[in-house]
Amino acid sequence: MNSFKSYGKVDEADQMRLEARRKTRKRIAVVAVSSLILVIVVVSAVVGTTSSRDDNHKGHDSQSQSPLASIKAVCDSTLYPDTCYTSLSPLVNSTSIQPDELLKLSVLVAINELSKASTLPELKNCSELLDLALDHLNDTMLSATDIDLKSIGGLFDDLMTWLSAAGTYQQTCIDSFQENVMGYLQKSTELTSNSLAIIKGFSSVTNSYNRRRLMSIAAGSNDLPEWLSVKDRKLLQKTKSPAGINADVVVAQDGSGKYRKIRDALKAVPEKSKKRFVIYVKKGVYYENVRIEKQMWNVMIIGDGMDSTIVSGSLNVVDGTPTFQSATFAVFGKGFIARDIGFRNTAGAIKHQAVALMSTADQSVFYRCRIDAFQDSLYTHSNRQFYRECNIYGTVDFIFGNSAVVIQNCNILPRRPMTGQQNTITAQGKFDPNQNTGIAIQNCTIWPYGNLSNVQTFLGRPWKNYSTTVYINNMMGSLIDPKGWLPWVGTSAPDTIFYAEFANYGAGAVIKNRVTWKGLKFITSKQASKFTVKPFIQGDKWVKDTGVPYKSGL
Repeated sequence: MNSFKSYGKVDEADQMRLEARRKTRKRIAVVAVSSLILVIVVVSAVVGTTSSRDDNHKGHDSQSQSPLASIKAVCDSTLYPDTCYTSLSPLVNSTSIQPDELLKLSVLVAINELSKASTLPELKNCSELLDLALDHLNDTMLSATDIDLKSIGGLFDDLMTWLSAAGTYQQTCIDSFQENVMGYLQKSTELTSNSLAIIKGFSSVTNSYNRRRLMSIAAGSNDLPEWLSVKDRKLLQKTKSPAGINADVVVAQDGSGKYRKIRDALKAVPEKSKKRFVIYVKKGVYYENVRIEKQMWNVMIIGDGMDSTIVSGSLNVVDGTPTFQSATFAVFGKGFIARDIGFRNTAGAIKHQAVALMSTADQSVFYRCRIDAFQDSLYTHSNRQFYRECNIYGTVDFIFGNSAVVIQNCNILPRRPMTGQQNTITAQGKFDPNQNTGIAIQNCTIWPYGNLSNVQTFLGRPWKNYSTTVYINNMMGSLIDPKGWLPWVGTSAPDTIFYAEFANYGAGAVIKNRVTWKGLKFITSKQASKFTVKPFIQGDKWVKDTGVPYKSGL
């Protein structure tokens, strides 16, 4: 593990290199969305009439060049146009190509490139991350196979989420082992980014056509979760101890259940099940590291209360475990729900990165949970997530990752860090402007856990160049530093970040002395509403069906 970068986040030199590299792409990134809308509309019109027009006016040579011109037009609006064009143009051997076929080809070349990279011995430490990236690219490819430009709108949110996650898995590998792996993954990350840009442009086109026939979330695949029955909803809505519930399996330290360990109970979970599998974990402290594996779909874990049923571990970076693998409780399987349970990492501040809970599971929900550690407590790694009425404790960057996540009606509780450290609540990791990711904190209470009178506490700091974090209608205690936000390096932040505050209140919410970064906005209600459950994580499609209480908008 000599090559492992302990923090898993960029240092000052890395940040400077990233800035220099991205400046050359700034113009392209700025015009990408607007130009792509126009380009693809034109391509859609042109490819349908290419043959007849070329026969009458331009002849065979021009006719055979038109598909390459179409590819170039689309590629010019991605972040990596040269990589896009050189990867797609050899695959076209006909005189015309439909726009939706370009999307499928772009995902295919990304899959092929990443598949080759994943076999390299130099990337063996990233095998799990690269497998997850390939899973998400393949999900995108399978879902895109049977759709066309007119029907893509219904799957837009899913495709954007999966492509954003595929890029995030690769970036996590690069962050952790940067000096050794960046070159091996450069092309695959660029190809993934290009697919993301293309699908974003296609969605804009379909919106411009005003297509109202949208595919339902389950129409194109049998792999997505089947949500809760009425009985399951009642389990989630109980306000008292769930003793006597009709769970599939029961875990109890005193032997009153079938299992004494949570990880043993997980062996009973069927693979890729569309039916909800309920595990009831009775009160007690369970000293184990638990993983809800990617093939474990629709698992629900219910405890006796966030302070009564606790999963406890102590893996950490200082002792040699990478941040991504340090979580006491890690969730990979889609459609996961946890209720009335605590997750903690007891490594302490001195051990630096030590995750209590990590989720990279799409459409995962955490309701009335305790997430308790110091640095990097909650790793909202990727995909779509929702947290409601949880208690979240930590010090440095203790809510971090690159998912699309809404944290609602929770208690956020900064605690005393190591001597000389400053508290930062968030460190959001959006690195591609086309990703649909960010942290939205809504209707929460931000209050000190213990005496923080001589500790500076900030709302967040920008981990990546497009870091996106929004605070909406939260109560902020006086522990929040008047400047509000902390630079990652130097004295400022990239202009490309999006940090925003709306309708917060309390002594820590006063904006008079906030930092004057270009990327910090004090937004309107219309802007803030874009980061609520319904539009940001499409929660009215899946959070609603879990039975967890939630607020759809502002």
